[in-house]
Amino acid sequence: MPDKSPHQQQQKKAGKTIKQKRADKKAKAPHEGAADPVAHLKKR
Repeated sequence: MPDKSPHQQQQKKAGKTIKQKRADKKAKAPHEGAADPVAHLKKR
């Protein structure tokens, strides 16, 4: 029967989380203002 007592787990720490990477990418990208706010809308 396996031992079910809690053990300390040695987890590898990632360099950056996905959220941090996204935030960095967003900050670096040249942010243009909404030149045409309706350009992304599809015509019906």
